Amino acid sequence: MNWDWEKLRENQQKYEQNRSGGGGPGMPRPPQMNEIFNKFKGFKFPGIFIGIIVLLALYLASSTFFTVDRSEVGVVQRFGKFNRLAQPGLNFKLPTGIEKVTKVNVRTPETEEFGVRAAESAGAYGNASESSLMLTGDLNVGVVPWIVQYRRADPRAYLFNVKDVTSLLRNMSEATMRTVVGDRSINEVITERAEIAQAAREMLQKELDNAQAGIAIVNIEMKRTNVPEPVQASFNEVNQAIQEKEQTIYRAKEEYNKAVPLARGEAQRVIKDAEGYAIDRVNRAQGDAAKFLDVYDAYAQAPDVTQKRMYLETMLDVLPRIGAKYIIDSDQNNVLPLLNMGEGMLQDRFLQKGE
Repeated sequence: MNWDWEKLRENQQKYEQNRSGGGGPGMPRPPQMNEIFNKFKGFKFPGIFIGIIVLLALYLASSTFFTVDRSEVGVVQRFGKFNRLAQPGLNFKLPTGIEKVTKVNVRTPETEEFGVRAAESAGAYGNASESSLMLTGDLNVGVVPWIVQYRRADPRAYLFNVKDVTSLLRNMSEATMRTVVGDRSINEVITERAEIAQAAREMLQKELDNAQAGIAIVNIEMKRTNVPEPVQASFNEVNQAIQEKEQTIYRAKEEYNKAVPLARGEAQRVIKDAEGYAIDRVNRAQGDAAKFLDVYDAYAQAPDVTQKRMYLETMLDVLPRIGAKYIIDSDQNNVLPLLNMGEGMLQDRFLQKGE
């Protein structure tokens, strides 16, 4: 049923004139609210209008509810300003245009490569080999490739504090690695990769914290370090000479470890033998002294008996060593006839043997 707007406007004018005193009792009255509602009951909305309403409702619903993954955090902005953080799960926000959600992955580590020759690793950053050429502390040039693994620890700082976090990370990583490598020799850079990676990780994390970039360094992995190809042959010769020097030193130390302990052992043996001989001599001297003291104590108790015993023991030891023995009486005055007794006895013995 169509509505006659012209007739309604005319009736409204007549009604206003009647109320102001210009009309009569025959003037028509304006339509009442119940009449207007009854009119709208029969009104049919076009199909396109219903479709627009449905699409509008779906759009509002889709822009009001959102889902955050388990590894993500939603950063909600209201009119462009940070408002809150949305945790994993189903969340609600105001329609688009009022609040905006940016999802940030805070758990899955991401990787930045430096010095990798593959074209996909170089990308828009340029020639990847330039970042790996570094000057060491002993003024040598080394090729030092490495990988940085990081994650977004603070979503708010990651989105709003730094304009280009990736460029900041790459520049700081390269500056940090050059600083660490510049404090070491080329041999240390080649052989001590784990220590260099740990030192670079700590320094890089400190710089990122000062910049409030919202990034946490998970790991720094050092790839195979070497020297540039033009000097690689000479460097290998130097390393070979160094290895030969170390082998010579090792063999010398081996001989030293064999000879010196043996000599020390022999010296210790001689010292022990001398100490044992000294102890034996002291013990013997002490024993002889103790024996002499015992004899003296016995002599002091009976001097005559001891003198006689000592005389007899001495005679017992001396007399068997003497050949012929003559015993002369103290009362004998003429001893001459007795002097040839021994010669005669010897002659008799020779005669007996001759027979």
